[in-house]
Amino acid sequence: MSIQNGRRSTLVLGTRGSKLALCQSEWFQSKIQEIVPEVRVVLKKIQTSGDKIVDVPLAKIGGKGLFVKEIEDALLAGEIDFAVHSMKDVPAQLPDGLEILCVPQREDARDALISREGYSFQDLPVGANIGTASLRRQAQLLQARPDLKIAMLRGNLDTRLRKLKEGQFDAIVLAAAGLHRLGWSQTITEYLSPILSLPAIGQGALGIEGRSNDAFVRSVLFRLNHQATHTTVAAERAFLHRLEGGCQVPIAAHAILSVTAGIGWSVASVDGKTVIRDQIEGTHQEAHSLGVQLAERLLTRGGDKILREIYGSA
Repeated sequence: MSIQNGRRSTLVLGTRGSKLALCQSEWFQSKIQEIVPEVRVVLKKIQTSGDKIVDVPLAKIGGKGLFVKEIEDALLAGEIDFAVHSMKDVPAQLPDGLEILCVPQREDARDALISREGYSFQDLPVGANIGTASLRRQAQLLQARPDLKIAMLRGNLDTRLRKLKEGQFDAIVLAAAGLHRLGWSQTITEYLSPILSLPAIGQGALGIEGRSNDAFVRSVLFRLNHQATHTTVAAERAFLHRLEGGCQVPIAAHAILSVTAGIGWSVASVDGKTVIRDQIEGTHQEAHSLGVQLAERLLTRGGDKILREIYGSA
């Protein structure tokens, strides 16, 4: 096990093995090497439950942390020193002894439509077949276009793009951030407005998780933290925590930090027939409480009924 509070010459970074996960981890590895060149950072690939099960919708698998649990186990066992996650995969409640120690500057948080024939969302033919693994996207897209057919699409980004090219779907919806990070922005047909498709909690942001008592890692990671992103993501995650949601539930949120903190949220039924939206503003010091307040408002407006139905059918 690593020495918790002492300086080390080598740090082990835990990551999933997908092309996107490795791209993100290698980028962060290079950032650490820039600020502490005397410390060697090595990557350790860890397969998660979400990686092993690729032919079943996430909502059917159940549970939270499908893409992080095995990595967190390695952190707690001292096998790795920190981990790079896509923040939207990280449950609102972390295991005792672990923390998000760093949130780098956020990438584009929007969803992106990739259409085989180049159609925009509004111009897609009636009954077009849209691929997504996200109940959040499904609910919002069906609210805007009830005629669409939504089909399950799991797998890594390159797998999803290949299935589109093969003609299995008319269009697919992915997170713009992952496409940008892999250098595949040219595949995007249209960026979907948050008014149409509000992003997932933490979408576009990375979360760097480590042990709470590891002072050395904390001191290194602190230098790469982007405070504005950390604040907005904290507000979104406070909302998620109050609703006891996970990545398999159609809950969306996006916080923006300017002079004041503006936050927009939604809770939706899976069929898109009921979508409850709201927003709130306050100071950036109130980020956490704003998320909780808005969650309470959505619950009283019918969000509690929607979530009970979703959790009951999972």
